[in-house]
Formats: sequence, structure tokens, C-alpha cells
Amino acid sequence: MIKAWIEAMRLRTLPVSLAGVIAGIACAVFLGKFNAVPAVLCVLFAMLAQIASNFGNEYYDFKNGVDKKGREGFRRGVTEGEISPMAMKIATFFTLALAGVVGCLMLFYGPWWLVIVGVVIMLFALAYSTGPYPLSHHGLGDVAVVLFFGVVPVVFTCFLQTGNWEGLQMVLPTSIAVGLLAANVLIVNNYRDMEDDAAVNKRTTVVIFGRKTMAWVYLFSGIIGMLLMLPLWLSLPVWTLVTPILYMVLHINTWRQLRKSLGAQLNPLLGKTAINLLVFAVLLLICCVSS
Repeated sequence: MIKAWIEAMRLRTLPVSLAGVIAGIACAVFLGKFNAVPAVLCVLFAMLAQIASNFGNEYYDFKNGVDKKGREGFRRGVTEGEISPMAMKIATFFTLALAGVVGCLMLFYGPWWLVIVGVVIMLFALAYSTGPYPLSHHGLGDVAVVLFFGVVPVVFTCFLQTGNWEGLQMVLPTSIAVGLLAANVLIVNNYRDMEDDAAVNKRTTVVIFGRKTMAWVYLFSGIIGMLLMLPLWLSLPVWTLVTPILYMVLHINTWRQLRKSLGAQLNPLLGKTAINLLVFAVLLLICCVSS
């Protein structure tokens, strides 16, 4: 039972939510405005919102008949009968409530309207898989990931520490870059599940455009992400260019494996893509701290 709940958390995806916050902290450090307490609160909020989204995705995909036993992807406890649907539903909203508590603590460091941002994030955690127009079922999952795993965490983590929009011309491109790299994790996930998704009319971008096209999107998302951050790289010491170079080496290697893999072979690549992003975010933070 415990193993099933750990699998439901999908810990392999947590680096994606952490990376956006770490990149936001890096931006604050670059601007000389790092503040430890709101930074930690952002980390906690991101992790709880991600876990809630994962729980909700499992519950609502089961409820809508999207998942089936013996799927190529990671095991789903509800689908396999190891976790009751009601228990997963309760866990989803309980975790969202915990995220809400952490979000309220952020108000000690930011304006009241951050409540609206937090509510939108939590609604997205559910809207990704459910509601009248589930984003992941209509080719909008990738756009949502760019926004909610890139733009939102990077920009607002930085804002919560600086207290203003200082450096937005640098922070915003960085947030879009992180979002593009995060969307690659979703591409791998949907690349693996293309046939299963098509069978239940779940129209992901891979179902719509095909594996070949989305494999190229995967590659160019990484390239475009590094180019978007060019103003930041030019503002840092020359040695920090090792970060985008190392990321591209890891990225291209994973892309090559992606093109040659199918089914369950893609599961390790999902984790590698997430780790590539996390490594990039951590190195970015180190660069900003050391500069």
C-alpha cells in the first residue's frame, strides 16, 4: 500500500516543479535580493501542488476511463485496485489544502493578490486532468506546463523575494526557457502513451502531430531555451557558459535515445529529462551565487 502511494506521488516528476523555483531563486540571487524564508515556502508550495496534481491526474484519468491495467507507463495504484478512488480523491484535495496553507504563509512576504495566483495554480492542478475541458486531453498540456512550471514559478518566486518586478527583462525569458525544458518531460510521457491516448480520444500534441514531429520539438525546445537566456549568460562571467553547454550535451544525448525508444523503454528517459532540467536549474543557481 505504501509503495502504491509513493508511486502515485510520481517522485520522478518533482524535479520539474523544483527546477522552476530554483531558477526563480537564482534570479533573485542575481539581483542581490535572496530571501531564505519565502524561497523555502515556494519550494514547499511547488512540491505540494505537484503531488496534488499527480494525485488528481490519477484519480480523474481512472474516473474518465483513460487509464487501463498493464499500461506502458508507470503503475497507477487506483487503476490496479491498490488504492480506492475515494482515498485518492481525498488525498488530492487534502494535499491541495496543505498547499493552500503554505500559500497563505507567503502573504507575510507579498501582496494580497498572490492569493489569486495561488488559487489559479491549484485550479490548474485539477483542470489539467478534469473539468469541462481537460487541458491534457486537448493538446493544451504543453502550453500549461510552460506557464505553470516555467513562467509562474520562476517569476513569482523571484517576485516574492525582491518585492518588485526588478529585472523582469531577464527573469521572464528565463521563466519561458525553464517552461520549455519542463514541457519536454510531458512530451516524453505522451510520446510513450501515444497509442493508449489515441484509443481513448485523449488528444495530446503527440497524438495530434505524431512522434517524429514532437521528437524535433523536444530537441528545439532545449535549443530555444538556451538562446532565450542569452542576455543572462552575457551578464555572467564567461566560465558560466559551461551550464548551457553541459545542458545541451545531456539534452542531445537524451533526445537521441528518445528517437530510438518506444513503450516502457521511455520510462527512464522521462526521469532523465526531468533530471536534466533540475541539473540545469541547480547549475544556474550556482552560477548566480558565484558571480
